[in-house]
Amino acid sequence: MKEAILDAAESRARRAGYDGFSFRDLAEEVGITSASVHYHFPTKERLVEALTRRYVDRTALYLGDPSALRPRAAVRHLGALFIRANEVEDRMCLCGLLAAEGGGLPEQVRPQVAAFFDLVAKWLGVALRPAKTAPRAVEIVAALEGGLLISRIRQDPAILRGIVSETVKRIEE
Repeated sequence: MKEAILDAAESRARRAGYDGFSFRDLAEEVGITSASVHYHFPTKERLVEALTRRYVDRTALYLGDPSALRPRAAVRHLGALFIRANEVEDRMCLCGLLAAEGGGLPEQVRPQVAAFFDLVAKWLGVALRPAKTAPRAVEIVAALEGGLLISRIRQDPAILRGIVSETVKRIEE
């Protein structure tokens, strides 16, 4: 039941952000009472904290060992995660959307959101080390998050695909 609640919360949060859902919405979607949602997650802060932790863990699993990929392949691999969010899942990056709401996020949720960006930047940093020249890891993450935002508002997946492609070209192995 806990996973079903988290799945419903992730779907809604990746479309509408932190304030884009209520426990009542989740209960209705999962087919339980609001009290049952509160049983598993006493507060929305705890729910979103668990949700972002799960998102970070899943991202780490997807990324795998950064030293197993050449720099260009690593950027393509990370870019594919954002392209999938846009074109297959039809959603934003959970932590990108929550980070945009930063000032309105509860204090206990912020470290989990930051952990996503720390994970991705560190992973990229290791993957890019053998490159002769490459954009900094944080620049690549910013380009992908921004590309996802712009692609979605323009309803043009080619924007994000182009950013991934151009970023890969800037890496000299």
